[in-house]
Amino acid sequence: MHDRRTANLLGTAALAVTDLMLERVTEDTGIGASAAAALVVLAGSPGLSGTELGRRVGSSQPAAARMIDTLLRREFVERRTGRGREIAVRLTDRGRRAAADILAARSDYLTQVLAPLDTSERAILAALLDKLLTGLHSDIGNADLVCRLCDRRVCTTDAQCPVREAERAQPG
Repeated sequence: MHDRRTANLLGTAALAVTDLMLERVTEDTGIGASAAAALVVLAGSPGLSGTELGRRVGSSQPAAARMIDTLLRREFVERRTGRGREIAVRLTDRGRRAAADILAARSDYLTQVLAPLDTSERAILAALLDKLLTGLHSDIGNADLVCRLCDRRVCTTDAQCPVREAERAQPG
């Protein structure tokens, strides 16, 4: 009984936090969640192909192509010749500013969510989230997808990223 309630509370909290966080990160740029994630991904990994960018944000190749076209029209990205026949997608200055704004809005909102917790409760929550994220990675199997809106510098400044650690621990 208690496990079902805990699971229900987790699901409710996860959905509420996700909805409100995505609202915050997309309202300034006027782009959708996948496009916002694409800007964040490109900020950390410039020059990805459209196919690879789509894989990292969970979009099919046709959806990724449409998203990139939208980002091109909004002057957030540009296409450049990549390796071989690949076309590399890179952020423009405007795109870099938007990616930074997206991460700042995300951080500001999530900091507000944590405000009711004291320092020891936050430490306990961090340890529990590390454990949950390790399990979620094994379910999803793609660290780039799990971390598509992650501020990776914050995650790895004082600790190891639990998702990357789970990925490295996978056999093969």
